[in-house]
Amino acid sequence: MKETRLLLVEDNEGDILLTKEALESVNIPFQIDVAKNGMMAIEWLSDKLKNEKNKLPEIIFLDINLPKKNGHEVLSFIKSHPDLKHIPTIMLTTSSYEKDVSYSYLNQANCYITKPVDAMEYIEIVGKMMDFWLNIAKIPELKP
Repeated sequence: MKETRLLLVEDNEGDILLTKEALESVNIPFQIDVAKNGMMAIEWLSDKLKNEKNKLPEIIFLDINLPKKNGHEVLSFIKSHPDLKHIPTIMLTTSSYEKDVSYSYLNQANCYITKPVDAMEYIEIVGKMMDFWLNIAKIPELKP
């Protein structure tokens, strides 16, 4: 199995560690890049577009409640760019507000998941998401 490139846009250190643990527990080879605020995510993606298109992520996990630019702003950036909009973008957030759910889907989020409070449930959900996106769903190949 080839290594999967994942961008995690998350400012909570505990959730970053849990996500990494979840990925390791499902034995999926991965490379994870972390952006701890929305501006960092946009800058990171912009840099990859300009200099290393072949290193764009294959999946993006995106929190909503981020400093500098929120997840909705990052999602709008991703889905408005022709070289990014095909990347599955999963909203993985503590927010269960209906307006956040609706806004995310209106702006072409591929999935919306409210983070469970329980660490083991969190790990299980991340594992299931990776299984779905890597083993069940068909994702287009990135073209450099």
